[in-house]
Amino acid sequence: MLILGIETSCDDTSLALLEVKGDLKNFSLKAISNVVSSQIKLHAKYGGVVPNLASREHLKNIRPVLETCLKESGLNFNQAKKKIDLICVTRGPGLIPSLLIGVNFAKALSYAWQKPLIGVNHLSGHLYSFLLPSLKTKNIKKFKEKQLKDIFPAICLLVSGGHTQLIYMKNLSQYKIIGETRDDAAGECFDKSARLLGLKYPGGPEISKQAEIFNEQFLKTPTGIALLKKLSKAKLPRPMINSTNYDFSFSGLKTAVLYLVQDLEKQNLLSDYKTILAYEIQNAIVDVLIKKTMKAAEFYKVKSVMLSGGVSANKLLRQEMFNATQNSKRKINFFAPELAFTTDNALMVASAGFFEYLNNPKQSFNWFSISADANLSL
Repeated sequence: MLILGIETSCDDTSLALLEVKGDLKNFSLKAISNVVSSQIKLHAKYGGVVPNLASREHLKNIRPVLETCLKESGLNFNQAKKKIDLICVTRGPGLIPSLLIGVNFAKALSYAWQKPLIGVNHLSGHLYSFLLPSLKTKNIKKFKEKQLKDIFPAICLLVSGGHTQLIYMKNLSQYKIIGETRDDAAGECFDKSARLLGLKYPGGPEISKQAEIFNEQFLKTPTGIALLKKLSKAKLPRPMINSTNYDFSFSGLKTAVLYLVQDLEKQNLLSDYKTILAYEIQNAIVDVLIKKTMKAAEFYKVKSVMLSGGVSANKLLRQEMFNATQNSKRKINFFAPELAFTTDNALMVASAGFFEYLNNPKQSFNWFSISADANLSL
């Protein structure tokens, strides 16, 4: 089966082709193409995504991105019409002006090509991103029933600019949210904290860069040690890290950063403390994410812990989560998608559509039954 995936939930226009075979017990995935047109440069000057501008760019880019996707796959439009078996599109959650471009484009293709169409939950796409095979090597990734039994049940930490959720996955078909943020998501906290420090958008990668500079250049020097001692008096909080549930809250951390930045600005010290603040902000967020995830992993006695979403690209989070799983009392596997699949992409949408197709074999998946839903829940 050849699946066309379409993703326009926020500011990335992405289309992909995924070749799949098998059923829920034994299946294989092969990435044929995955084209992403980013809008970061457009929105950077505003410090965040502007919905109507994003929608306009999606409208301008979606046809050329499809053409590039097909060209990379060695197909023209006539060949694609014959060979593509299923179309999958993100229908939510996300920005409604952006979602509407992708959904309506997918509906038009479904009608014109007479192909079934599945509206995919964007978050389920992130859940399945750890399964995706490398696009660079064109490898086929195969999963057998025994291998899947060694992976599940699992806890997935889905962490991005808009979502921070802990999800218990019994298997590929059954999962539920067991914890989520009560206010700001971790990625949002990264972005807003970066803005307070005067760093570029998107904030997560910029804070990570600054933290690495402090870690590599200052941490073991007398200057760095002195800075650490000074900052220890105003150590940032780790909100809800010891709460009895699996929920998160990052608004308090963001506020603490604001007050600390204002205090340093009054003393004309912000430039001196920028790298160490980035170091402390990143550590505070990562500490909470790991503590909560491992707490859930131990309680549910899972076999695996997974990372997904844009913040899963953070090097410190990946390394510390891996260390935590390896140091646990029980043997816990660790999975994270390739860096290319941490951000929004259509290949993950195609994979999520494949599993929904397998779970609903009798459904017709008509184009007219699909609608965009900005607040779609998992």
